[in-house]
Amino acid sequence: MALRLVQVNFKARDDAALGRFWAEALGWGLSSEGPGVTNLEPEGLVWPDPAGFYIDVVTVPDPETVKYRVHLDLATTSAAHQADLVARLKDLGATPADVGQGDVPWTVLADPEGNVFCVLEPREIYRDTGPIAAVVVDCADPRAMARFWDEAMDWTLHEVTDDHARLRSAKGVGPYLEFLRTPGVPTVWNRVHLDLLPYRGDDQAVEVARLRALGATDIDLGLGLGQGDAPWMVLADPEGNEFCVLGPA
Repeated sequence: MALRLVQVNFKARDDAALGRFWAEALGWGLSSEGPGVTNLEPEGLVWPDPAGFYIDVVTVPDPETVKYRVHLDLATTSAAHQADLVARLKDLGATPADVGQGDVPWTVLADPEGNVFCVLEPREIYRDTGPIAAVVVDCADPRAMARFWDEAMDWTLHEVTDDHARLRSAKGVGPYLEFLRTPGVPTVWNRVHLDLLPYRGDDQAVEVARLRALGATDIDLGLGLGQGDAPWMVLADPEGNEFCVLGPA
């Protein structure tokens, strides 16, 4: 039994507009599975490619009622690439953001709906991730989060300290999933969350039961965001970060 992290999900006021921004930012393609949902995928990949990582943007009634505990880090290959990417993102509608980062070598921006993200300086570890270097989750205890997520998914744990933990697909492709110790991390619903997918032939209900045994809890998102009769299950990890277990592909 195993699950794989297949995408991040953005809550938005306007899925189409925010989807266009991120498609241009990443150089990805756009599609839609229905009204209010915009899907982003790397060019040449068809869902659910085992090497693929995707983004869904979903319109919700009031995305401002949820907060920012998950963000994307974008990779660059040189100082010139970083500068060019920051300039291009600003042209697309991104704005500088101050989250108390001080004097750091990376650039913090916000997308057109205020979702904060970072454009990293070149780092060797991210040279083969593609445009997204990492999905970063603020947390109180990276070691505890690493234990849960290492058991929850079939990804490989690469590093864990008191301040930081890092996992990546066992196939060695795509972005990292990172947990960063952040004092006073808020326990509120996230504007960005993770979606996990069972492998073909695995039972969603069995996987959900396994996650509960690991410490996941059932949640009702409320705020007009509830899953209703949708084919996915919404859970929260041990620090309250909601995530979805999708129906088998």
